[in-house]
Amino acid sequence: MSRTPREQAIAALTGGEPHGLVPTFELEFQLTEEFFGRPWYGGGAFAGLSATERDRLLGQLAEDYIAMWESLDYSILMEVRTPDDDTRIELLNRIRAQVGDRWLFICHGDATYSIPDGGSMVDFTVRLFEQPDEVKRQADAWVDAALEHGRQLIDRGLDGFALCADYCFNTGPFLSPPMFAEFVTPFLARLVAGYKEMGAYVIKHTDGNIMPILDDLVSCAPHGLHSIDPQGGVDLAEVKARCGDRICLLGGVNCGLLQTGSDEACRADLLRALRAGMPGGRYVFCTSNVAFKGMPKERYQMLLDVRREFGRYD
Repeated sequence: MSRTPREQAIAALTGGEPHGLVPTFELEFQLTEEFFGRPWYGGGAFAGLSATERDRLLGQLAEDYIAMWESLDYSILMEVRTPDDDTRIELLNRIRAQVGDRWLFICHGDATYSIPDGGSMVDFTVRLFEQPDEVKRQADAWVDAALEHGRQLIDRGLDGFALCADYCFNTGPFLSPPMFAEFVTPFLARLVAGYKEMGAYVIKHTDGNIMPILDDLVSCAPHGLHSIDPQGGVDLAEVKARCGDRICLLGGVNCGLLQTGSDEACRADLLRALRAGMPGGRYVFCTSNVAFKGMPKERYQMLLDVRREFGRYD
């Protein structure tokens, strides 16, 4: 019996037996103009609209998501284009009214320390050494607030969260592994556990070289880990061997190569990701970041085509 895209996503995230095409999605699909002639915009497009204009834009966005996600064969709808919770939930309700629970509906939901921006990096680093207890109290407060907010969204129909605090450069994590274990791991673990207690599905995202903190990330027990970044030297096959029986891996396709590499190199990379990620299930085929503006349409189409040709379990 065939599964819906949502059921395919849940099977991958929870270790269900894989069959059919390997599931796929993107944290953001920004190539809406290139593929569908539909403009890409974020929540700012809603600013200053009258009630009638807002209703019209919301209806158009619902229709856009349905048409695009059906065509792309995505399993997860990561909602990033509305400006606030009320608009997001209204959008999801409109989509459900038309196609039911076709996709797994998620949005941002992280509350842990990420790499600070250049303007605050020095001050944050000093605080870690001079005010460690205050830094931890702040982390606890952020988790408390995120869980309260998350409960409201889950109660209103959202399915889960992508935790998008970035921890790593291509050369390695911003915090040393011992400091990561002190200032991030316990708070990430509490956040993930709290979301899961609500029945939410949880995907942890971070770019870069995660290998020095991989065990910490897996110990926090999210359902999935994104992005398995080859530009950070992360080998999908190695991560699969180490923890692929405990956690779903999402990503592994070199998005930089899709933008600048040759057709031959891109195709080889796509096949590498499928062959490394698919065995045993617990894998979602996608880029190591997002389908960003500037990526050639032909290259992302290659990803979709290679999946359809070689990404089938049966």
